[in-house]
Amino acid sequence: MELLRTLSEAHGISGYEAPVRQVIVDALKDHVDTIDVDHLGNVIAHKKGDGPVVLVAGHMDEIGFLVSHIEEAGFLRIQPVGGFDPVTLVAQRVDVHTKDGLLPGCIGRKPIHILTDEERKKPVKLEDLFVDVGVSGETVAEKVSVGDVVTLRQSYIEYGDVVSGKALDDRLGVYVAIEAMKRAKKLDCDLYLVATTQEEVGLRGAHVSGYSINPDIAIALDVCIAADTAGVPDNRQVSKQGGGTAITLKDARGVWHPLLVKALRELAEERKIPYQIVVPGRGGTDAAALQLAREGSAAMALCIPTRYVHSVVETVHVKDIEATIDLLAAFFEIASTVDLSQ
Repeated sequence: MELLRTLSEAHGISGYEAPVRQVIVDALKDHVDTIDVDHLGNVIAHKKGDGPVVLVAGHMDEIGFLVSHIEEAGFLRIQPVGGFDPVTLVAQRVDVHTKDGLLPGCIGRKPIHILTDEERKKPVKLEDLFVDVGVSGETVAEKVSVGDVVTLRQSYIEYGDVVSGKALDDRLGVYVAIEAMKRAKKLDCDLYLVATTQEEVGLRGAHVSGYSINPDIAIALDVCIAADTAGVPDNRQVSKQGGGTAITLKDARGVWHPLLVKALRELAEERKIPYQIVVPGRGGTDAAALQLAREGSAAMALCIPTRYVHSVVETVHVKDIEATIDLLAAFFEIASTVDLSQ
């Protein structure tokens, strides 16, 4: 899983995906017929084949920040790019991407020791936080500019039955797409693998790539919430880690093609690939944008159950990764046999 490690640790917030994009291009270039990068920065890899046009997408962007203000003492105020729970940010390490290179720092707030009783009762807000890069205000003014990108810093690790790191949402989807293409014994479709941009701020890369490719079938690969943790009742857990790949029926942005969902489910049963049927209540994926490409496509989202989503310790069971790769690879082998007529 060295590629997954490299993808996880690479930088690339929404709209600023260049560093991780190069990792993806390098990983794909020896396995596809063509690779293009469009105006929004999507990586579009084409492996020619006979059968329906199949677009498989995983988004390469991660959530992060832009510097919005530089205080005289050198502390940086930040604006989010994507959604955060501020509680997960306190005391995290970051990299500030300056014109001269990376400047390491950490996210701080007023120490708990000097908070008033009233302040302690209030939830943490993003405006309470700042970035401290450990140098004087004069040095910060020379090195940092308003608009500089700030990314969270975290090492990818493997322990127990899981892998954990930052940006597995959704570098994991990109990894699954690449590995499934390599694992498929034959190709029964005309395949496009797309690493999309700006998913976290509105599915923008998927809108553009879906329009340009105009697929018959579109599968978004993403993570889904595994809230199977302490204190969460069964009916709120969404998906369960170690239960297999998550075949989703809908999300907050769309309802997926029932015959495509049925085909994936039957294929999983036939190949004895562990899976779970998941009905997320919130959140969205690139499937919603791909579903509306031109005159529309048969679309769905195939997801990997993930704990602690939108944090730097996103955690995934290896068996769920393998099940997702196996099911997608199997679909590539039989895509033309799927009857999607309503």
